[in-house]
Amino acid sequence: MGSELNFELMASMMCADYRNLEKEVRELDEAGIDSFHIDIMDGRYVNNYAMSLNDLRCIRSLTDKPLDVHLMVEHPLNTIDLFIRSLRPGDTIYIHPEAEYHPSATLQKVIDAGLIPGIAINPGTSVGAVFELLRIVSRVLVMSVNPGNAGQMFLPFVGEKYDRLLAIKKDMKFDVYWDGACSADKILTFAPKGIKGFVLGTSLLFGKEEAYREIIKKIRGMEI
Repeated sequence: MGSELNFELMASMMCADYRNLEKEVRELDEAGIDSFHIDIMDGRYVNNYAMSLNDLRCIRSLTDKPLDVHLMVEHPLNTIDLFIRSLRPGDTIYIHPEAEYHPSATLQKVIDAGLIPGIAINPGTSVGAVFELLRIVSRVLVMSVNPGNAGQMFLPFVGEKYDRLLAIKKDMKFDVYWDGACSADKILTFAPKGIKGFVLGTSLLFGKEEAYREIIKKIRGMEI
């Protein structure tokens, strides 16, 4: 017999049913989701608008689970205080290093606020380009699709980037997370390698006939 995998599951809330947002949050919470992933887009860094600061504040008020805030915005230093004030210790803020002149300054504000600092890496961004930042962040969110829209296809060349990060994560003291096109086979392949958590969107969690509780139970029960 195989052994059960151990990993975190994050709900990509841009995929939720916004006609019943409170109900969605309650049901995901009760189903055992580990955290709520909040995608903030400004229509400039990516060609889309997603969740707002008010959406974030609403979800923060409805659950005691951590929030993972993914800022897909230009120059996040200009607005980072708005997000910091809306979060609690234990919540994470990811920025895209390419979107900021001095990303380490933005990350330092996150650290000083007692939040968890993270960077998100686009498919076209190399590990070498962000290597120095890996020494100050706690989480690295690797995009397996181009950022900005749900429902995209997995980009196979990103698999090598995951392997490179997993090889150095222990020495540099960060965890690796998966975002985009997260299907069951990706969890079965990469969780045993050391991926700490997976952002779940339309591939596995949202828009299905089954209840969230049953879906999450099945995902957690997968064996290698």
